[in-house]
Amino acid sequence: MDAREIVEGLALTARVAARTLVASTGEQRRQALLAIAAEIDSRTDEIIAANNRDIERAKADSMHPQMQDRLLLTRERIAGIAAGARQVAALEDPLGRILKKSTLPNGLELEQMSVPFGVIGMVYEARPNVTVDAAVILLMSGNAALLRGSSTAEASNKVLIDVMRSALAKTSISPDVLQLVPSDDRATVQALLTARGKVDLVIPRGSASLIRMVVDEATVPTIETGAGVCHVYVDASADLAKALPIVMNSKTHRPSVCNAAETVLVHKSVAEKFLPTLLTSLHNAGVALHCDEAAELIAKTLSIDVGRATAQHWGTEYGVLEMNVGVVDSLEKAVDHIANFGTQHTEAIVTEDKESARKFIAMSDCAAVMVNASTRFTDGEQMGFGAEIGISNQKLHARGPMGLEAMTTTTWIVTGTGQIRS
Repeated sequence: MDAREIVEGLALTARVAARTLVASTGEQRRQALLAIAAEIDSRTDEIIAANNRDIERAKADSMHPQMQDRLLLTRERIAGIAAGARQVAALEDPLGRILKKSTLPNGLELEQMSVPFGVIGMVYEARPNVTVDAAVILLMSGNAALLRGSSTAEASNKVLIDVMRSALAKTSISPDVLQLVPSDDRATVQALLTARGKVDLVIPRGSASLIRMVVDEATVPTIETGAGVCHVYVDASADLAKALPIVMNSKTHRPSVCNAAETVLVHKSVAEKFLPTLLTSLHNAGVALHCDEAAELIAKTLSIDVGRATAQHWGTEYGVLEMNVGVVDSLEKAVDHIANFGTQHTEAIVTEDKESARKFIAMSDCAAVMVNASTRFTDGEQMGFGAEIGISNQKLHARGPMGLEAMTTTTWIVTGTGQIRS
């Protein structure tokens, strides 16, 4: 079979199996997720062994350290994946909720009810945790999943799908609601993106180039998750004792993820006081620095070797210990810079001035704004959504971390007593 036949066959199998999902109760889906978490815990050694094979291959292929970090599954991360499944299981059932209800003048009762999309495809790179995160969110929201990870995580993804399908086999929900699309042929991506009528929605998660490819080439509707060129702006009124750990956490806590900060902008009135401490701390943490002229001058007084930031630097999502540093004349200049180089993901302001915070929030066209907090909090688990399907930078349907509710659509139900239209 060619790639199109393979994908369409998987989609049909998943759609038929999804009947066991839509017919299930919230409690049955909840128990399915708990079974998945338990199976992950009990087969951790097997998952690590498969992941080690992927990591060994990645090292042999000189994979970028950022991607290796995303690929790696440790015992701690696997435990976190299982915990995420349990967290999703504990959330309110997103299906069957009545969002609107009214009675029309002719006596018809009108209800808008939340329902699943149907069959959702995921296209993602390296990150095997996404295999589980996506699966549990889609299952709990009543959707079947076609998961197309990258070949770099082939062994990890295969074992994780096997683990989850084994868990579902012990429940009332068909294991066939989870399908792993083969990653050994790039043509399967194109087949998934163009399976209109067979697949209801496709969500990309990965690099900016992957996301752009999916959005540009898909004929299936897509939700665009976005790259994260995130900023921290240190305002004139900032408490600098707060600002330092916020910037450091935003950059160094886990630099490979999309909510890590890539640029810090400092108001000129606090630059001479704050930047020596910040630049020294970043340098000591191993962060390579790209500075504008004002920040570079301060770095030289500290004998810290930095590069001059260019437009390319300002617009780069590094994903490693590398950061841009700039000095701005005003909050408005910071917002202008962010508008030019940001990706509408997450922006943070450190300020003690409520009016500055209000203006920054109003003028920041992005999925999430942090006030006196690290950019790392743009995360489904941290925000209480459980695991996330991705972070949407677009403005239609869903924006920000996408959890259960974002994976539902609606049906209008009209109940009458024999009315006909005249």
